[in-house]
This record gives sequence, structure tokens and C-alpha cells, in this order.
Amino acid sequence: MRIAAVGDIHFAPDSSGRLRPHLEALPEQAEALLIAGDLTKTGEATEAAVLGEELRNLPYPVIAVLGNHDWHRGQEKAIRTVLEQSDVIVLDGENITLDLPSGRLGIAGCKGFGGGFAGACATEFGEPEMKMFVGRTRRESARLEESLSGLDADARIALLHYSPVQATLMGERLEIHAFLGSYLLAEAIDRAGCDLVVHGHAHNGSENGQTAGGVPVHNVAMPLIRRAFRVFDLLQEAPAEAPLHSVLASR
Repeated sequence: MRIAAVGDIHFAPDSSGRLRPHLEALPEQAEALLIAGDLTKTGEATEAAVLGEELRNLPYPVIAVLGNHDWHRGQEKAIRTVLEQSDVIVLDGENITLDLPSGRLGIAGCKGFGGGFAGACATEFGEPEMKMFVGRTRRESARLEESLSGLDADARIALLHYSPVQATLMGERLEIHAFLGSYLLAEAIDRAGCDLVVHGHAHNGSENGQTAGGVPVHNVAMPLIRRAFRVFDLLQEAPAEAPLHSVLASR
């Protein structure tokens, strides 16, 4: 079961044709494409329309979540509508199961949010603004957990924009890690279980990490991976010494 993933493609009015040639070659490598947020450059629906044309009539499913850039102008609902008109499946706390030639793939998607990690995280204490900040992450994490738990599939993927682990943020300044992800997302993933997590957002981070429970986490932000997408193989037969989740191979 081969899945392609990329994030932070930041489409603008002049981006037409930048991605399509690579996407037309994708069926030789993968069965579906996941886009981990920051679909647009400044959150304009007109930017999403350019991307929609790029993704139209592809011979495989495209599943996306929105990122912080896509929320910037308050046009996130319009962006979702524009992309769905091009048959892109946009998830915001929802899930979907795809019947692929290799098996049933379940995807739970949400944007996620910040908050930080063990020893350096925000808490719901003090000013109302701080409680709102952490509360947003807690709600996103709860939606992710519910979405993952509701999947019945051969393999399950969590598709995020913000990171659930600090390992894939290494390379970014430590001072901003709290704004790039939250441990609450990882806790939700470990409780619900899944085979793979992909996210974006951290352009200067690291590609590989895992949750405390051993679920592989990969940062697929395009400025980091420096290619149109990364392909993952979800292998259904795991060796006896492997963790309970499926073995993951990537290239």
C-alpha cells in the first residue's frame, strides 16, 4: 500500500503548472496523495482555485487538511469548498476510508494546533487567552482521537498540519516549538492507534520521528523534503519483533 504525501505547497496565483507534471507521474509510485496543510500562500480562495485546477481529474484520490496559512484571511470555508469542487477530499476532524487496489486505507484528518511538549508546554491556567489557546489544541486532539477510533481499515493514517512530536521539529528554533505542535496530538494518536502520521508546518524541522507509543511520524513539508512528495509503503505483514502497528518503509 503506497501512499504519497506532501505539505506546505503554498499555492499562489502564479503557481499554475508547478506541481501537475509530478502528479501525473504519481500513479507509478503510489495509490493516493495526502496534502498536510498550507495549501495556499496567504489564505485566499483565489489561490485555492489555482490549486484546484492543478488537482482536477487526477486518476487517484487526493486528501487534504488545511493549515494555518489557509486560515489567515478567514476564508477557510471557501477554500474547502473550492477544493471539493475539484474532487479533493478535505478533512477537518472527519475521517474517510478508501478502497484501494491494495486494501482499505483509513485516514483521519485535522489541522491540529500548538501548545508545546513535555517540560515546555502551555497549560489551561491563568488568562482567558491562554485557556483558549490550549483549549483549541485539546479540542483538535479529541476530534483526531474520535476520528481515528472510528476507522475500520487495513491501515490507518493521521493527517495533520501541526506536529504531534518534537522530534520532527528539530532544526527549528526551540523558542517556537510550542507554536509548531503539541504533545496532546500524540497522546490522542497513541490512545486511538494508527500506522502512520504525516504533518507539515515545520519547514526547517526533521523528517522522521515517532510517538511515545511507537507510531511513525513524518514531516512532509515541501521546503523540508525538497521534492513534490514523499512515498510511504505500509506493509501489512510485520515481523514478530516489530511493534504492533504496521511496519513502515519509505523512500
